[in-house]
Amino acid sequence: MLSYRHAYHAGNFADVLKHVVLVEILQHLVKKDSAFDYIDTHAGAGLYFLNQAPVGPGRGVTGQGARPGEHRDGIARLAAAEWPELARYFDILQRVNADGSLYRYPGSPLIALHFLRRQDRAWLFELHSRDVALLERHIAQNPLFRTYRTGGLRARVLHEDGFKGLLALLPPISRRGLILIDPSYEIKTDYARVFDALAAAWKKFSTGIYALWYPVVERGRIDSLEKKFRTSGIGNIQRFELAVAADAPGYGMTAAGMIVVNPPWTLMAKMSLLLPRLVDALGQQPGAFYQCDILAGEQERK
Repeated sequence: MLSYRHAYHAGNFADVLKHVVLVEILQHLVKKDSAFDYIDTHAGAGLYFLNQAPVGPGRGVTGQGARPGEHRDGIARLAAAEWPELARYFDILQRVNADGSLYRYPGSPLIALHFLRRQDRAWLFELHSRDVALLERHIAQNPLFRTYRTGGLRARVLHEDGFKGLLALLPPISRRGLILIDPSYEIKTDYARVFDALAAAWKKFSTGIYALWYPVVERGRIDSLEKKFRTSGIGNIQRFELAVAADAPGYGMTAAGMIVVNPPWTLMAKMSLLLPRLVDALGQQPGAFYQCDILAGEQERK
């Protein structure tokens, strides 16, 4: 039923954008001592092995491979020494690649766990049964997690539909939170479900930070999604998009973006500086571009 796996695209340009934004938000949240909740609606396997073919159904597995090559046009094009403003992102990559090479790439759950403290909680939803097993294994084998677990870190893997499970967790006891929503979009209804899920969640927890990832395969679908946000009555919405090629229906994913509700006040300035450089570094065709704009200001909140 579910053919998509995060592993097929691990470390590509879309992952770079998503995880740069994720790290920036998490760095903001840990500036305060007060607890926060991290909710990942489509967590995946948590850790991916690059340069390996994806694992097929019914085969034994100790890890999950990415589609060979996609990371070469993504994270492999970036050198840590040239991106000091992304030091924490590269520090996490180094921690999962202890020998200095790039053969593993962390998914959003493992990135988040590098920031969580004993007072924070993580809720990791994943519907794919094999990815759930991998996620539990990768968390349990992570030395950082083992250290935090002895100190009381609370992280739960939930074998459930994240769209359905999200609302039951809101508002969190901490009253602070980051909700990451990044489904496969292979099911076309996901384009409508992401907005409906976020809008319903915002009604229950309007002060939370929401980070919604989307791929650009057909620009019309993203235009419709953008219009929904602009007219939703939800305030304080920013959009960050990285396109490695001009829009071209049938070409595949030419761009990816993040829509962030209640972003940290520093995020727009940071991404305004990063995105032009990321286009130069990761662009694959002359038509590569970026978008960094405000879909709704704080004054528009109803």
